[in-house]
Amino acid sequence: MIPKNHPRYESLVLRDKIKNAFKEGYLADSGMIAHGRGETFDYLLGEKTCPPAEEAMKVAVCKLLLAKNPVLSVNGNTTALVIDEIIDLATQLECKIELNLFYRSEERVQIIEKMFKEHGWDDILGTNTSELLNIDGITNPRSTASPEGIYTSDVVLVPLEDGDRAEILVEHGKEIITIDLNPLSRTAQMSTVTIVDNIVRAIPYMTKLAKEYKNYETKDLEKIIKDFNNKENLKKSLDEFKIKQ
Repeated sequence: MIPKNHPRYESLVLRDKIKNAFKEGYLADSGMIAHGRGETFDYLLGEKTCPPAEEAMKVAVCKLLLAKNPVLSVNGNTTALVIDEIIDLATQLECKIELNLFYRSEERVQIIEKMFKEHGWDDILGTNTSELLNIDGITNPRSTASPEGIYTSDVVLVPLEDGDRAEILVEHGKEIITIDLNPLSRTAQMSTVTIVDNIVRAIPYMTKLAKEYKNYETKDLEKIIKDFNNKENLKKSLDEFKIKQ
């Protein structure tokens, strides 16, 4: 039991979720390493949502609302940390959720599918292996995609993503939105919109924006997108990393 007055309470709670996800069999061991790496960047960021991230999230929500077939891609880490928040966001955006795992196994797929159903989402894509299609150019195990989801999507939110997959998906004409605490990562650099923030803060904030923006007219959403430049936003994000003595 982690005492709530512990100075690192929130961070330890998230670490505990990751640890339990590994014990329960739906998170790969490398997922724990990835979380630790992200935790380091978040610490340097001051563990807060900064203005460049807020700007990127506004653009991301607008793109998802304007998309013809928007999809939220989830993996073990995302499921462990923000399963309910992802469902809330998908509900507000009226978009699909698709499971995509690097270290894919039927056991992990079944556990995550069951979890989403228990949390109120019955139609998670990417679970039926026989129906998946391969995306040309991706050589890692995450090359498969649902024909109803990522394979035919135009805008995809891929938090905690692999850089090579993000790059290939962009080359296939998709707009890729990522949530990555490392603004220098390949994923951050290759995506269409990069949100440099912790996923546990970003998803609820995007849901709040979605509730507001879904009542906007198309021209208003397009206006928010118009002047956004991901490279410039990444530079602003880098400026937020300050090491204080």
